[in-house]
Amino acid sequence: MESDIEESLKKKQKKNPFLGESSTRKPLEHFSVRSYPAMGEVNFMQGEDIRLETTRARFSNVVKRHGELAERLSRDSDKLIFERLQKEFEAARASQTQEICLDGDQWNDGLLATIRERVHMEVERRAMPGDANVLADSDFQEKITYKVGSKVICCLEGARIGIQYETSFAGEPCEPYHCVLESKSFLEKMTVLEHTIPFFLPIREAENDLLSSNAMRFIDHVGELLQAYVDRREQVRLIKELYGNQIGELYHSLPYHMIEFVVDDSDCFRT
Repeated sequence: MESDIEESLKKKQKKNPFLGESSTRKPLEHFSVRSYPAMGEVNFMQGEDIRLETTRARFSNVVKRHGELAERLSRDSDKLIFERLQKEFEAARASQTQEICLDGDQWNDGLLATIRERVHMEVERRAMPGDANVLADSDFQEKITYKVGSKVICCLEGARIGIQYETSFAGEPCEPYHCVLESKSFLEKMTVLEHTIPFFLPIREAENDLLSSNAMRFIDHVGELLQAYVDRREQVRLIKELYGNQIGELYHSLPYHMIEFVVDDSDCFRT
């Protein structure tokens, strides 16, 4: 009898293999659609958010302190140097007898050597006693200013060569910068006497690497550094103007070679 009952149950299970499981399977299948993060994952995500906010707050504080330091450094002494050099350059250009615009190969080491010779001969002439200044009709008594692209090069008093860098963005002029070179004699190497170039640009590195071996390359390189800096700065300013309402936060280094901004809750890095 028992064997007959078992045989009957086996036949029913073969016809419907899920018989007897349907009552428990349906709710289980329904439940498996919904998933919940484990408590450990929630804690990990919260910890990551806290660390990110802490890092962002620290970075914001560093940027703020960096800006305050830059403002303090450029507030007084740099502004005084800029105003003095700007007046000196304006006076030199006002007293010039001619301005020569140079293109391509006209700007070369030979011309730079001629400029150096002029400034030293002017120093020697001024040191001569009495009527020895009668050299006034000499070619070397001409006050010539040279314009090379965005650079203006002129002879300043005291065996100094002045370079004024004129910067621009999108065809509009920006602020000028100055660099004054000096050498004790025509045979000695030149050094940077003073300048109005932002302190965070690597002018001292360029001086050490280039000025003694290739003064013309040094002059050109400083101009490239300045124009690249102005381009980056003005691009960031333009981004703020055009997309300011879409940008939550924006941070940048002083030379603008590292920029971080947040748009639509997504961190975007531009370097």
